[in-house]
Amino acid sequence: MDSSIQDPALFIHIKVAIGMVVSLAIASVLTGVARFVQHPDRHKPDWIHLAWTLSMLLSMLSFWWWEYRLSSIVAWRFELYFFVILFAILYYFMCAVLFPADIREYRDYGDYFMSRRRWFFALLAISIVFDAVDSLLKGRDHFAAFGIEYPIRIGAYLLLSWVAATTPSRRFHSAFAAGSLAYQVSWILRGFDVLS
Repeated sequence: MDSSIQDPALFIHIKVAIGMVVSLAIASVLTGVARFVQHPDRHKPDWIHLAWTLSMLLSMLSFWWWEYRLSSIVAWRFELYFFVILFAILYYFMCAVLFPADIREYRDYGDYFMSRRRWFFALLAISIVFDAVDSLLKGRDHFAAFGIEYPIRIGAYLLLSWVAATTPSRRFHSAFAAGSLAYQVSWILRGFDVLS
C-alpha cells in the first residue's frame, strides 16, 4: 500500500504543525530573555549563554524560512513528516536546555550552561545531522548548490560540538559561541540574499 499523499493542502497542514513546535521554542527563548529584564538581580546573564540564545533564535527563524522549500516535495509520506517534526522538536529541546524553569541551584546562567553543555552540544550535533538530511530531502541539486562550504560546515560543527561538550574551558566556549554566531549571520546574509 502506498502511504504517500499528494494533496497540496497537506503541506499547509504540515507547516502549521511545524510552526506550532517552532513557536513554542521561540516563546521559550523570548520568555527566558525577558527574565533578565524582569528580574535583573535574580537572573544574571552570561554572554556565552546569550550568544547561543541568539544563535538558536536565528537558527529557528532560518529553519522556518528554509522549510518552505519542502513545498516542492510532491508526495508526502508519514516518515518524512515525522522527520521534519523531529527536527523542529530538536530546536525546542535546545531552547528548553538554554532556559529551564528554575536555576536556583546555580550561581548564574553561565554556571548553569556549563553544567548542561553536554546536553546542549549533543542536541546541536544531532540538529546538524538533521540539517544535512533535510537538505538532501529537498534534492541533491539543493544540497550541491551550497558548494563545498556546506559539508565543511557540517564536519566543523560536529567536531566543535564534540569538543564543546567535553571541555569546560570558557576560552574555547567564548571563541566557539562568537565564531558560530558570526558565521551564522554571514550564512543568513549570503543564503537569503539579504545584501543584494
